[in-house]
Amino acid sequence: MNKTKLICRSLMAGISFTALTVQAQNAAYGTFVDPKIGSEGLGNVFVGPSRPFGMVKPGPDVNKASNSGYSPDLEVPLFGFSQTHVSGTGGGPKYGNVLVMPFAGNLDEVKQESLRADEQASLGYYGVTLKQYDIKTEITCTNKVAFYRFGFKAGAKAIKIDAGEFLGEKPIPDYREAQQFVGSEVEVVSDTEVRGYTRIRGGWNNGTAYTVYFSAVTDKPFARFSSYKNYKLSPGVKVQVDDGNKTGVLVYFDDAAQRNIQMKVGISFISAERARQNIGQEAPNWDFDKVLSQCRNSWEDLLKRIEVDAATSREQKKMFYTGLYHTMLMPVDRTGENPLWQSAMPYYDDFYAIWDTFRSSNPLITLIDPQREVNIVNSLLNIYQHDGYMPDARSGNSNGRTQGGSNAEVLIADAYVKKLKGVNYSLGFDAMLKDATIPPGGNEEKEGRGGLTDYNSLGYISNRFVRAGNRTVEYAYNDYCLAVVAEGLGRQQEARRFMKQSDNWKNLWRPITDHGATGFIMPKDAAGKWIDSIVCGESNGRVTSIPYTPLAQDWPVCVCWWCGFFYEASSWEYSFYVPHDVAALITACGGPETFKTRLDTFFKNGYYNVGNEPSFLTPDLYHWVGRPDLSSARIKQIISANYNSSEAGLPGNDDSGAMSSWLDFHMMGLYPNAGQSYYVINSPMLKQTVLHQQNGKDFKIVAKNLSDVNQFIQAAYLNGKPLKQSWIEHEAIVNGGELVLQMGPKANGWGAGTAPPSKPAFN
Repeated sequence: MNKTKLICRSLMAGISFTALTVQAQNAAYGTFVDPKIGSEGLGNVFVGPSRPFGMVKPGPDVNKASNSGYSPDLEVPLFGFSQTHVSGTGGGPKYGNVLVMPFAGNLDEVKQESLRADEQASLGYYGVTLKQYDIKTEITCTNKVAFYRFGFKAGAKAIKIDAGEFLGEKPIPDYREAQQFVGSEVEVVSDTEVRGYTRIRGGWNNGTAYTVYFSAVTDKPFARFSSYKNYKLSPGVKVQVDDGNKTGVLVYFDDAAQRNIQMKVGISFISAERARQNIGQEAPNWDFDKVLSQCRNSWEDLLKRIEVDAATSREQKKMFYTGLYHTMLMPVDRTGENPLWQSAMPYYDDFYAIWDTFRSSNPLITLIDPQREVNIVNSLLNIYQHDGYMPDARSGNSNGRTQGGSNAEVLIADAYVKKLKGVNYSLGFDAMLKDATIPPGGNEEKEGRGGLTDYNSLGYISNRFVRAGNRTVEYAYNDYCLAVVAEGLGRQQEARRFMKQSDNWKNLWRPITDHGATGFIMPKDAAGKWIDSIVCGESNGRVTSIPYTPLAQDWPVCVCWWCGFFYEASSWEYSFYVPHDVAALITACGGPETFKTRLDTFFKNGYYNVGNEPSFLTPDLYHWVGRPDLSSARIKQIISANYNSSEAGLPGNDDSGAMSSWLDFHMMGLYPNAGQSYYVINSPMLKQTVLHQQNGKDFKIVAKNLSDVNQFIQAAYLNGKPLKQSWIEHEAIVNGGELVLQMGPKANGWGAGTAPPSKPAFN
């Protein structure tokens, strides 16, 4: 293919920008983004186009049971392209609303599907050929508008606009985590526009009904149309009203000369009229390439804020920049699109879930785009003001589900200790205080702290409540975050109370021994008695129980997935979770050498789960016993074994960018302890990283002599001065400068002298 043709039809290959020199220069970052990394296996990433934190996420729906709607299996037929998706999540699917499907052949059949060919996904672009009809479909988007370009063959053709389809539907009413149809309506407004809405409830967060309004406009008039209800066609009928049945429209183009037809689908959570306005404001013209270029440029502005060494391998660049991309897909900016209340404050949805993202995704957003993180925190406070509680998870404008702690508190503390401006921290503390003092009542998976009555009276959560183990340790850390903010606001009484409560993890610390390690978080009843076994079933009056050991897994064999003592992990994993006081944890485990041996056992025996957030900080815990070299060695092993640039390149659910942000931090050689003001320093995978910060001050990380052999830090220099500690404060990064790491083939004791911070003493 010659160069001119390549530029003009770059969308077909999905690998280059349209033909402006500036855009070509900007492509240095965007071309390393591969939306398909993590689309195979457990990654569940969204492969269609999106703007950063964009509201509309149009893409292919292949598997209705898939969280992202996608399957890489080309033998599975595609049934359409919907406008809303999430990325990287587990649990029951959410969204998949307002389906469009171009087709030919049998024009009077509502249900259409096709196998795929020539599938391409790149930054801001998705393209595929529908083999059944030989139709090329290309998609790009603005924040609230999906832009389609359909390449038909000669002959009659049609486009289906379906307000009844969605992901995760089950035939059983109120099936847990399933989405359920509530209603829909469609109206043919003119020979170029169809409007309507779809109303769905449920999904992963078991949320109340949400409504997605839409306006679909075409660049060429359709000759005729048939609306339908319950898949029964009604030719020429303009309106199918909402009576609890599924509705849609087929629009027909009879002109054989019309090969290329474009369609824009604007969405809104307010009204169909607002959806039409969104088209006029964000995509007023019919220039697909221009919208694609604008989409890519919106990403370039963010991706270029972290510049890696030009000599970095393409494999590593793809992993790193795709990781940045994944981190900025969610939560979703719906400012101005909140149907529940009017406010001048930012509004974000699809916190899916903060339990996943607070550890590394939000701290990475803070480095890339601190104002964005301010907006996210302010959105949480706005939700608190109107809904009564901050979410730990939220989707479809409804709080839920809370997996463990009330971890929005960590985001407020993280913003506070990193001195982000523009947050009302007094209001933030009020929201945190409500979580810590007022039980939510009713459905405790929705918001607040479940088991709070136990926690505040016993100092732990007993077996009267589900997820008692991880709730106890997470609330202890949440309380530490309250104490930090309270101290800063001069609220000494609350600071002392919550700093004391941050020791509550010790109340479930049982001095039992397992595989050479002593001391684990274990279950207790309300009377303070340790629980040795858990009932696992009853048959013919005979009760079956299992011994509760540090490796026991009561879910989902004995109890439901959400009903165990721990959520998605064992005591071996959660007993390392004391991020605010690792020094005290080391003492409880028997001292530094014993703790090091315990970590070695944890990794060597395969108890570590790279795909689960509770263990995110654990590989870095060697820092606290003076062995950052061992942290670095473990991290390199984990990445080498579990991450790559293939479609199966993520080790588990990406969880709104959680797995990706964990990778990116460690590739740079830093890792945050979220809610606290420092980053531990590890051996980088990249020879040089430059953070081009919003304040105009660059911070550079240089790994001198880094190679496959030279993997250990020999010495560190911050702005030319020796740095002997194995951690760095956020303020040092914000102020700009250079961190130089001298690399060598063997560990030499660097970083052994001063451990990273643990819980300070409060007056």
